[in-house]
Amino acid sequence: MAKVDIKMPDDFLLKISKLGSDFDPVAEKVLKAGGEVVFKRTKSNLSAVIGKGTKHESRSTGELEKALGVTSVRLDRNGNHNIKIGFSEPRPDGESNAKIANILEYGKHGQPAKPFLKPAKSASKSECISVMKSTFEEEVKKI
Repeated sequence: MAKVDIKMPDDFLLKISKLGSDFDPVAEKVLKAGGEVVFKRTKSNLSAVIGKGTKHESRSTGELEKALGVTSVRLDRNGNHNIKIGFSEPRPDGESNAKIANILEYGKHGQPAKPFLKPAKSASKSECISVMKSTFEEEVKKI
């Protein structure tokens, strides 16, 4: 799983403090909007690299693509709202989706790396931020 820490500017923190008890629903909508942007990019990158550039015919079953998903927004023990994009577990064959995704991302002996997570994170960052900002502004105007 990729992890991103974002530092908030003061004017943004003032807007958040004005939300009061409406903060949690707004935070969930904003994170869901940003998560969908990153999810779509990750899914397209994953589809683009699976089975490509192999010496032998691909044995892909599509399970890794089906297992990719977005969690619901949750609060961690520090009170931070989190949303994650990752793979559901376990696979029917007993393997770990996270292990297979890791091998695909970084490669292994005899298998070159085919990064899909890191490029998705980099490529979707600015779009994600703009979607989250616009969603936040829309939600603040509603209140």
